[in-house]
Amino acid sequence: MGDCESVAPQIEGEENLIAAAKHIVRALGSNKNLTKDVKKILADLGSQLSTMATIDDTMVEDGKSGIEEQLSVVQEKIMSWEADESMIWDSGPDEASDYLNAADEARKLTEILENQSLNSEEDKELLRRAHDVLQTAMQRLEEEFKHMLVQHRQPFEPEHMSFRSSEDDAVDEGSIVSFGDDSFEEPAHRDSVSRNSEDYVIDLVHPDVIPDLKCIANLMFISNYDHECCQAYVNVRKDALDECLFSLEMEKLSIEDVLKMEWGNLNSKIKRWVRAIKVLVRPYLASEKWLSEQIFADLGSTSLVCFVEAAKASMLQLLNFAEAISIGSHQPEKLVRILDMYEVLADLVPDIDALFSDGAGSSVRIEYHDILKRLGDSVRATFLEFENAVASNASTNPFAGGGIHPLTRYVMNYIRLLVDYNDTLNCLLKDQDGVAASQLSPDTSPTTEDDSMSRDFSGSCSPMALHFQSLTSILEVNLYDKSKLYRDASLQHFFLMNNIHYMAQKVKNSELRHIFGDKWIRKHNWKFQQHAMDYERATWSSILSLLKDESNSSSSSISRTLLKERLRSFYVAFEEVYKTQTAWIISDAQLREDLRISTSLKVIQAYRTFVGRQMHHIGEKHIRYNAEDLQDYLLDFFEGSQKSLHNPHRR
Repeated sequence: MGDCESVAPQIEGEENLIAAAKHIVRALGSNKNLTKDVKKILADLGSQLSTMATIDDTMVEDGKSGIEEQLSVVQEKIMSWEADESMIWDSGPDEASDYLNAADEARKLTEILENQSLNSEEDKELLRRAHDVLQTAMQRLEEEFKHMLVQHRQPFEPEHMSFRSSEDDAVDEGSIVSFGDDSFEEPAHRDSVSRNSEDYVIDLVHPDVIPDLKCIANLMFISNYDHECCQAYVNVRKDALDECLFSLEMEKLSIEDVLKMEWGNLNSKIKRWVRAIKVLVRPYLASEKWLSEQIFADLGSTSLVCFVEAAKASMLQLLNFAEAISIGSHQPEKLVRILDMYEVLADLVPDIDALFSDGAGSSVRIEYHDILKRLGDSVRATFLEFENAVASNASTNPFAGGGIHPLTRYVMNYIRLLVDYNDTLNCLLKDQDGVAASQLSPDTSPTTEDDSMSRDFSGSCSPMALHFQSLTSILEVNLYDKSKLYRDASLQHFFLMNNIHYMAQKVKNSELRHIFGDKWIRKHNWKFQQHAMDYERATWSSILSLLKDESNSSSSSISRTLLKERLRSFYVAFEEVYKTQTAWIISDAQLREDLRISTSLKVIQAYRTFVGRQMHHIGEKHIRYNAEDLQDYLLDFFEGSQKSLHNPHRR
């Protein structure tokens, strides 16, 4: 097909202008270096100019009778296709060109008749006839327009597609971007691409039919059938967008549906939503706008209006889902997913502002920014709700074995995951009023020196670091309260040692180290070591006191009896500690080994010294275990499986 300007010229029949145009066409046609396509365009243009001249000549020479005759010729051409069920544009370029020329002739004849004085019924009937022919032609063009848009749609495969700049005409085959699921699942793959929407253009409709679509649109607009043309375009493209969302597994849900959804189901839908809006905006909407601009290029703001009308419903469907999330409950488990939603929306702001830049798209743009703000508010509220949930997490029974409490694991793994959202959280939390207050207990409150270091460090902290420090302080207070549920003082310290060590290791061995800093790590290393020493003191001080050397009493028979009783009491106490503390658990292998070694050094040295000095007063038959036995037994401690020393003799 030729250029739309040649098919639907906006010329009112000025003879001198037509003559000049024909002269230009002949001059250009004499150039032997023209391509075949260009020659065809010039031939079509010459044919159209000749038709225009024919209409005007007929009108001048024959008056209304000439117009009526010409209208009959045009009507015959138009109606001949009404009896044919095949589509005109499927029949080849010549038939399509002939039909467009006939439709344009019908338009011109109608305009000529409208501009004349029509007094008789015959004249009015002629005008009605011209209108009917034109309407028939426009209805057919509307059908052809929709048919081409549907038939020549390109398959949309977001997982593997090429993108090109909308400023280019050719696809850049070197710029392959994957939109597979792996790119959207985990925070480690959430790196945003700082590219504008025009860098993500694909052909939603085959490029070969764009000139034909443009020709039809131009002719329908100049014939005052602009509304019908736009509506046809919008309906077809809305259906295409619905199919796009369907292919991305996005179902239509009301806000009420989302609010009622269980978290497991909602969690998977949020993951799909993050992927869907990323693909919809880049590349789909960018390509959608580009398609509209190509077809309606000569028609002013029409391209933007058609694009917005086609895209609005799909965009609002996705934004309604985000709105439902923003107004839903603020359970801590939702925070990461809400952050995912916030970040993808924030990343796409430049694209949305460019796509919906003018008046026609302002409603979508305003709604988008409003939802982004609401999600940011939801992030802040959910984080604060998490702090409150940690502070209020109560236990009625002590945690078995004095190991790492599930709350400790949850909090530390939670904040470790949040590190991936460092920039976003710093932005969203910077307006909060400092750190949430924590009423530290005497056992967990820092020393004056540590408090000074903490204040100095906090002064240079990011907003996220301040909130993380606050959260871990809240956790420590809660753990201190939970430790009081143990009646055994040694188990209280054992529990705190385990949990604070876990916190310190999580920070030390992850990206959290850069957020909390080395001072925080040193402070908490000191804390868990202090609790380890307090555990040893509470467990073994009274037991090892039985093995203290009292040299001035070794000569009497009463002192020998007392020595035997003290040794027997030591064995009973050791066996009781063995039975109890083999059930206690230290998950960290290094911490478990360190505490065993520390305990063994104290216990075995005291035992060897006592037995070595008092053996001749006590007698070998009263020695239940040698030092190696006790050392082996100490290796059974902290495994989380209770054991008993049933046999009082050596193993």
